[in-house]
Amino acid sequence: MRRCVGILLLVLFEWTGGAQADTWTPDNGNGTYTNPLFYDEFSDPDMIRVGEDFYLTGTTMHSMPGLPVLHSKDLVNWNFVSYAASRLDLGPSFRLEGGANIYGQGFWAPSFRYHDGTFYIFSNVNKQSTQLFTATNPAGPWRQQSMRRSLHDLSVLFDDDGKVYVVWGYRSIQFAQLTADLTDIVPGTQREIIATDAGMGEGLHFTKIDGKYFITSAWYDGRMRMPAARADRPEGPYEVNQAISIDEDFGLAQGYRLGDMRGKAPPYDIRPGDPHALGRLSLHQGGVIQTSSGEWWGYSMMDYNSVGRLTALSPVTWKDGWPYFGLPGNLGRTPRTWVKPKTAVAQPVTVPYERDDDFSGSVLKPIWQWNHVPVENTWSLGERKGYLRLHALPATSLWDARNTLTQRSIGPRSAPSVQLDTASMRDHDVAGLALFNRPYAWLGVQRTGEKRQLIQFDEQSGRKAILDLPSQRVWLRAECDFLTEQARFSYSLDGERFVPFGEPLTMVFQLTTFQGVRYALFNYNTAGQRGGAADFDEFEVAQPAPRGLMRPIPYRERVLLSAAGQKYGLGAGEDGLVVGEPRAIKVVDMQLGRVALELGERFVTVEASGAAGLTSERPGLAETFQWIETPSGELVLMSLRTHRFLRIDPQSRRIVADSPGPRPDGADGVRWAWEKPRT
Repeated sequence: MRRCVGILLLVLFEWTGGAQADTWTPDNGNGTYTNPLFYDEFSDPDMIRVGEDFYLTGTTMHSMPGLPVLHSKDLVNWNFVSYAASRLDLGPSFRLEGGANIYGQGFWAPSFRYHDGTFYIFSNVNKQSTQLFTATNPAGPWRQQSMRRSLHDLSVLFDDDGKVYVVWGYRSIQFAQLTADLTDIVPGTQREIIATDAGMGEGLHFTKIDGKYFITSAWYDGRMRMPAARADRPEGPYEVNQAISIDEDFGLAQGYRLGDMRGKAPPYDIRPGDPHALGRLSLHQGGVIQTSSGEWWGYSMMDYNSVGRLTALSPVTWKDGWPYFGLPGNLGRTPRTWVKPKTAVAQPVTVPYERDDDFSGSVLKPIWQWNHVPVENTWSLGERKGYLRLHALPATSLWDARNTLTQRSIGPRSAPSVQLDTASMRDHDVAGLALFNRPYAWLGVQRTGEKRQLIQFDEQSGRKAILDLPSQRVWLRAECDFLTEQARFSYSLDGERFVPFGEPLTMVFQLTTFQGVRYALFNYNTAGQRGGAADFDEFEVAQPAPRGLMRPIPYRERVLLSAAGQKYGLGAGEDGLVVGEPRAIKVVDMQLGRVALELGERFVTVEASGAAGLTSERPGLAETFQWIETPSGELVLMSLRTHRFLRIDPQSRRIVADSPGPRPDGADGVRWAWEKPRT
């Protein structure tokens, strides 16, 4: 089903050139939000609250600058504040020198803390020691120092008695007290507090709530879930809950994956995802946070296929002393669309980054990150005003090209485009626009003597499409559909009419870079020498679906509701609600993105058991549904009575609101298709 829907969306996806595009926001403008918080990669999130303000950071690996700091007043709308690390240079591999690299390494799973007027970010660096960043203002400046050891996926707790504790590890959870300068552990304090077979994973978050100590973690082996542990003392003993969040993938089916990449050269083993696989994309690594109004919320990440690992926000329900993600009656599951956190003052819709760039500023916009540490004297915003100039450094391919400038791709569909002026390129220079991943593909220009050739290259196939370029200026575009995971390239000589060129790229989720697909601007020289310069301008990202709904709710209109992929749907008979030929249903606005469904003079109602029927009573809680879309665009309806989803059972043909959420393969009858009746 996912493939068919994606193909349809791709057909309907008409790109327009030159227009400033809106960008994804989770705020629906009606008091609700839709996950993900950011439709671009924000992995391993950690969050703090300081008074009325929330701050967020996450993993950035080999991308520089690293460790972004975002700010919010309502957990939904976020602004960029700073990067804690302008660069991470711990040797040649961090600079892409000598054939070495840190792809998929670098900054991992940071621990964000605030204590006594100081902000702290602890982040482990693979094969290096843990790095500590401190600042008295989240906007910086940030001070960096190295700790004396490597603590995998650590989390730090400043306790009420003045002691500072740290937990870290994978399955075997280690505990220690930190020294006063926070650079080492106090001798004799390290111990295992949770055994390997207890069911905890990694990506730890250590918090103290009402006198109890909680550790949340991420379990990814097989069925992804979020375990939690609690104790009366920081050193334990700990009781483990196997899952406070489990199986929540919003109905997203597993996409393309790579096989074992170790020592492999292209073509790689690209495997289609299994649409029947359960628990492979579920929300997992994250933690919980309380607002000043007393509400509890959870944040966690989800493997969202080739666009990367994304962050989601979940309402939290406390039960038996555990902070379950989800709502009463459906614990462990998260509605993709829900009511925003309460705030004293309504917050404006904001997004962290501005994606489009005409390069007229004196500094790069914070959306941009370099692939590894850049060579500072070989790029410029000032040598040619209004352009990003990249000087060509020697490289054998895009993979080892230095000074490649990247930004995270954004879903569900997007199209980056850029103007390239090749006048200053030299012999053997190759410059252009890439979709950087593994495998990667690019569209660009190669200079050979006086000849300029337009080339589209695909790493997987090794093939090149080549065209002699009649002018020095060209516009390059990549059209990315992260639902079908297909991308295609095109070029233009005037910035208006784009011509498809080369072969499509299959985008995959892979663990070599451990990132999603990135848009990339590059220039390198294949002759082993420094080359000329490539000048980039008018970088734009078009997004045709930047909101939580691809289709607006048809309030006050009549629609036909069919089971997705089926000819039958909701109808009404003398005995009540029936499955059959869909009847016209009026969509009644119940506020906050919720609806009642009116058939004739009756309303669809849900009993406490989940059984659905019709009532002539005025719509109340039992007749109200949260109108939600799956990532691929089908409608799902969550009952406000049961917090479970309305469905037509494919076997019994019963209409019941008992599903915890849509299955990835659509085999549970939860997804709906709607259309307006033909007149």
